[in-house]
Amino acid sequence: MSNTPETAPTSRFHRKALASVAAVTLVATGALGTAFLPPSSPAYAQALPQTPITTAEHPPGSFAPIVNRVKPGVVSVKVKLKDDASDDEEGGGQQNLQNVPPQLREFFRRFGEGGPGGMGGGMGGGMQRPPRHGGGAAQGSGFFISADGYVVTNNHVVNNAKSVEVTLDDGRTLPAKIIGTDPKTDLALLKVTDGAPFPYVKLAHGAPQVGDWVVAIGNPFGLGGTVTAGIVSARGRDIGAGPYDDFLQIDAPINKGNSGGPTFDVKGEVVGVNTAIASPSGGNVGLAFAIPSETVQAVVDQLRADGKVARGYLGLQIQPVTKDIADSLGLDKAKGALVNSAQDGTPAAKAGLKSGDVVQSVNGEPVSDARELSRRIASLKPGTKVDLAYVRNGKAETAQVTLGTLPNDTKVASADDRGGRRGDSQPRLGLELAPAGQVGAGSEGVAVVSVDPDGPAAAKGIQEGDVILDVGGQPVSSLSDVASRIRAAETDGRKAVLMRIKNDKGTRFVAIGLSTSKNG
Repeated sequence: MSNTPETAPTSRFHRKALASVAAVTLVATGALGTAFLPPSSPAYAQALPQTPITTAEHPPGSFAPIVNRVKPGVVSVKVKLKDDASDDEEGGGQQNLQNVPPQLREFFRRFGEGGPGGMGGGMGGGMQRPPRHGGGAAQGSGFFISADGYVVTNNHVVNNAKSVEVTLDDGRTLPAKIIGTDPKTDLALLKVTDGAPFPYVKLAHGAPQVGDWVVAIGNPFGLGGTVTAGIVSARGRDIGAGPYDDFLQIDAPINKGNSGGPTFDVKGEVVGVNTAIASPSGGNVGLAFAIPSETVQAVVDQLRADGKVARGYLGLQIQPVTKDIADSLGLDKAKGALVNSAQDGTPAAKAGLKSGDVVQSVNGEPVSDARELSRRIASLKPGTKVDLAYVRNGKAETAQVTLGTLPNDTKVASADDRGGRRGDSQPRLGLELAPAGQVGAGSEGVAVVSVDPDGPAAAKGIQEGDVILDVGGQPVSSLSDVASRIRAAETDGRKAVLMRIKNDKGTRFVAIGLSTSKNG
């Protein structure tokens, strides 16, 4: 069995180069019992339903019956890299980052991991490079999701692949073709054309609960067919790997080479694709992250049909709703996504959404924050009609929007986690203001001429040169406008007032507590 290192650890979150290229959601090395069709089953046959052999309340005395059922559907993925993707001391690993999400590139560079083509350190955490004989090589994991040979794996496992092979549980090694990849979710779909039909596993339709038992199967350090078990430690993890982070956190031991492999629930269905670990040494410390099955299913369906993923697009720039912002808008809770702007000509603008609106639900499902809105919209296909519920000036509104296609260089929504650091402005806040036109700051708003470094506005991040466009949802052009808007908010019983601030980086909202302004 080859000890070729896996293809891409991710910085602190070391990406596990699991094997196949994927977006297919086959749970190959599994855990708790996904039904596998025997080799004699016809192509496209449905996996037979299996009765759970345990419950979350009463875990099995042994995972063996489940493993025996699903293990044939898990494969090891071996990748031969293109010659120009070989890792060397001159930064060949950086070339391998070109198809990796920007956030992951930063991880690789910051921690010196070299990227998908380079292997992040061995057990001791030191750098190891793949052999350069005719190009580099890498390994990962994957799993069959259909009898006719579709295999799901991580994008970073097959990135820059010259050729791909999968090794089955029965020892056969077969060539595989990359059908499509999705760098934004780090999924890839492969197809094995020879040897069908294949045993395969099913993707779970529902999300596991925190505390549920799970089993992972994969190819860590080239040791194929390795089984580990643990529980779901958390859901909805954002590890900064990409714009649509929504990982399951599990404590089943995962190491380099597990990337792209499946994690199974107690029914033997795939609940996640193992993708990253958090580790200071490169080895397992009990923090592993898997792409949820619902994300895998949506991506794989598109890759299988079109070879690429098209995402829905609203055309909004948004930011989180902080407690101060919620207070300033009279909202009961700091939930939803605050609209900074609706870009001209986009679906959101055509539907009437505008700056200051707070989107609270999509098709009746609540939106907790800006990032969730981004994920929700991106999970839908262009052309889909969605009902958005939002709040404008304290009044509940709805709009039906027909989603556009997300441009390659545009984000569905920009979730700004800096929430409320910029801007309050009124004379009592340690600011000196002047009409923007009088100081050459444009024709709209009130310009910040100077800031008291010890004042409450400075503490919120207001800087000289900022321009206050709106206060309390109303445009301002003078100092008296600012003061009157703040008094109106106080009269309405608001705990904070919302301001829209413009500078050379764009526009954003900031809320400042009115109790602070009274003492300013």
